[in-house]
Amino acid sequence: MEKFTVLRAIAAPLLRENVDTDIIIRIDRLVGAGRRSELGRYAFEAWRFTADGGEDPGFVLNREPYRRAGILLALDNFACGSSREGAVWALQQRGLRAVLAPSFGDIFFNNCFQNGVLPVALPATTVLAIARQVEADPEHNQVTVDLLRQVVIAPDGAETGFAIDGLRRRKLIDGLDDIGLSLQHEAEIAAFQARDRAERPWLWAVEQR
Repeated sequence: MEKFTVLRAIAAPLLRENVDTDIIIRIDRLVGAGRRSELGRYAFEAWRFTADGGEDPGFVLNREPYRRAGILLALDNFACGSSREGAVWALQQRGLRAVLAPSFGDIFFNNCFQNGVLPVALPATTVLAIARQVEADPEHNQVTVDLLRQVVIAPDGAETGFAIDGLRRRKLIDGLDDIGLSLQHEAEIAAFQARDRAERPWLWAVEQR
């Protein structure tokens, strides 16, 4: 998993409430769609494309420089609805490493930390204030998300702190998902297994068949 420490990037204002995971990625795109790395092309496709298959110029991620955004600005209850990790994969493969919103769907929020994406809960007034600054000059008015200091820095330099669970923060900084975190204790796990194999060999008998 890619480490997350400090991200300075173009921020795309997708200022809509209750953006559903079905909008972020359709379920059929997760069934036989190929590699996880290919899902970015399908992110928000219901909004990105018109009925004839062309790009909708009114959708924010179809416009420059927002096509190159690394941060998404959203409103309440972002990524609610179906519990699909593919929603995080699709955003990540679009190059989005952080989402700033007042609130998130719970499952999406948890899935972000397993995939190197940082969801930051900020007051709606703060998100809207950042969006206004960004929209004035999106290429140069970039936003900084500093996980080391736990602050979001607006284009005008204003800093807003955010809370994050300590273990989740460490995992993102070190680039570890749950499996990677467990493997940091590989020596201790192996030692326990060796002891247990000696003390209760009947439990390990299946290994030898």
